[in-house]
Formats: sequence, structure tokens, C-alpha cells
Amino acid sequence: MQVSISTKGILGFDTMEKNIKCISDMGFHSMMLDMSAFYSGETLEIYETRKAEYASWTVKEHFDRLETLCGNYAVRVEIVRAPRLKWDSKSADLNYLLEQIGKDSIRNCKKIECKNLIVQPLFSGIPKEMEWRENCRYYLELGRMAMESGIHILLENQCRNVNGHLVRGACADVFTASKWINFLNKELGSETFAFCLDTGACNLCGQDMGEMAAAFGKHLKAVLIRECDGVYEASRLPFTGRSESGNSVEWKRLMKKLREIEFDGILIMDASDTLRGFSHLLRPQVYPLIKSVCDFFRWQIEIEAELKSSSSRVLFGAGAMCRNYMECYGEQYPPLYTCDNNPKLWGTEICGLEVKNPETLKELPEDCAVVICNMFYEEIAEQLRRMGIRNVKAFSDEC
Repeated sequence: MQVSISTKGILGFDTMEKNIKCISDMGFHSMMLDMSAFYSGETLEIYETRKAEYASWTVKEHFDRLETLCGNYAVRVEIVRAPRLKWDSKSADLNYLLEQIGKDSIRNCKKIECKNLIVQPLFSGIPKEMEWRENCRYYLELGRMAMESGIHILLENQCRNVNGHLVRGACADVFTASKWINFLNKELGSETFAFCLDTGACNLCGQDMGEMAAAFGKHLKAVLIRECDGVYEASRLPFTGRSESGNSVEWKRLMKKLREIEFDGILIMDASDTLRGFSHLLRPQVYPLIKSVCDFFRWQIEIEAELKSSSSRVLFGAGAMCRNYMECYGEQYPPLYTCDNNPKLWGTEICGLEVKNPETLKELPEDCAVVICNMFYEEIAEQLRRMGIRNVKAFSDEC
């Protein structure tokens, strides 16, 4: 699985080098380029009356510089998100602009050798019953361009503004979106189209993001992780929107469903509103937290895949977490035994496993994984490193 960070709210032309260096320093080697930062004006709505002034040459200048800086700091653009119209846009004329930007986005992806592009469906001023007709023509045109460069176009679930309320919009229904993808790929004779699940849009529309991820299955190429309160549009870091009633976003359910479908696409973290809430002087302290949350998501999603990747395994820990492992995975991925630092437990059994001295781990073959089932993971991992044991995995199944 590829973990990326969205450049929304981070990357600007004047601070491009500083921010790409920052992305690299925080441990991200790939990013989702949100192209909105490369277009003049706060939003695309400023082009409603003067769309002819859309400046392709300015965007090209940005991309030339971006290409050089990404090479210098070893950060790859894994996915590009074309600029989007706001969900309350009404003018159908704006769709013309969106089509032009979609085509330019494909050309820019080709320039920086990026193979994944998120393109918003046309919706502004289009009646719901006409969405498929308008988007079929639009996506087939983009698809033919993308095929020539081996670029995947990702559809994305949208909201629709109805009298000030956000409701389900284009591609928000799994079965409709899957039908679109299947039809477009069949027409093109290529698997050019896939899907990016926007968790924020799911939350705003009252949808179960875990069930949506599971329903998309093989069509799911990317997941955009962002938290909002289910009422107002926002892009906050997961787990930061907790209230007295608890966390309104079912992140653990999403992780569990992504694990079940063996998701191996791109996980994108968008915490732009969280970052904007901090002074620029404090942001360097926030970036490591964003990376830690990304790593946590990947860890939880890949737990079973990690267990499956080893031919044999031994547990470290003889407490509640060991029991949890045996209950969830003991039958499918049985360990040889477990060990513990408490000498009083050596020679006893837990869940049918013999508890041994950690020194026995030195006798294991290199391809045998040691799975730490203990909350003091870092301390035990360091202990194992000093013992010369390198094949170490952590087990803490939050799902």
C-alpha cells in the first residue's frame, strides 16, 4: 500500500521548495498533488465570467519547477487531483472550464510521469437525470487521452447542494459509480477507470464508508482520508474531531473493511484544515503527527497481510493481547509458541501455547517472524534488535 499526503493547504508556488522539503523530512516519499494551488484565484468560480483568461502557461511554469524539486527531494507525485468546482456551483458554463482543466491535467500528469488522476464528475447546473449522459461523453473523451499515456482516471464520490444542505451527488452511489466504471472500461477496452473514495463526502452524506469501500472492491484504487463533523465541509486529521459523545467517524470500521478486501492502493491523508488551525511556527511539530496517523492506518489495514507474509511466527507476550491474537488469528496463522520477559511464566501455557524464555528466539530461522503482542512495543522491539532479531512485527488489532 502506498501512503501519500495531500498537498492541499500545504503547497503554494511561492513556498514550493520549502514545503516539498518539509514533506520529505516528515517521511513521505509520495504525495497527492492538489492542482487547485496552481490556479490563480481562491476558487475556480472566479472564471465564471472570464474563463477565457485561464492561464495554461502559468500552470506549465509551476509543473516545470515541481518536477525539478521532486527530483531533488526524492518525493514522487503518486496521484494528481484536478481542480474542483465547489459543490454549490450552479452555472453549467463552469463545466466547460472543468473539461478544459481535465484535459490539461492529463497532459501535466504525462509530463511528471504520474499514472493516477482524480477527475471530478460534471455536475454544475446539470439535472440529476442528465448526469450520466453528460459525464459519459466527458469521461470517454478524457479516457481516450489517458490511455495513450497509461494514466488511470479515478472517479470520486460527490455531494450535491440542495437548498443549503449537502446530499448525495454524482458517483455517491456505489452501484451507479461501479456501473459507470464498468461501462467506460468496456467501451475503451482497457482498465483505464477506477475509483477514489472521499471519506469526507461519505461522512457529509451519512454513508457508511466501510461498506462503500467493500462494495467497490477491485475498483477501489485510492482512499482520501479526511475528517469532518458530518455537517460542514472540512479536511481535518482523523481522531481530532472527538466530542463528549465520542468520535463521529467510524475509522476502525473503514480500516477493517479495507483489510477484508486486501486494499493495496493509495492511502491519501488530507489534514489541510488541521494545519491551517496552527501558526506556521507550530506546523513543523504537527507534521510528524500526520505521518504517525498515516502509519497507523497502514498498520491496521495491513495486519493480516503482514501475518500472511511469514511462513511461521512466534509471539512475544503472554497477556491480554496474546489472547486477542489467538482469538482472532490463532487458527488461521498459528504461532509456534509465545515468550515473555517474566520468568515466572516460562513453562506455563496460554491459549494452548507454551510460554518460553525470549533467549529461545535466537534459535529461530530468519524467515520466522516475531510478533509483538504487548503495549510496550518500542521497548520490546529495541530488546529484539539488541538480540540480533530483525524479522519483527507489531500486533495491536484496533479493529
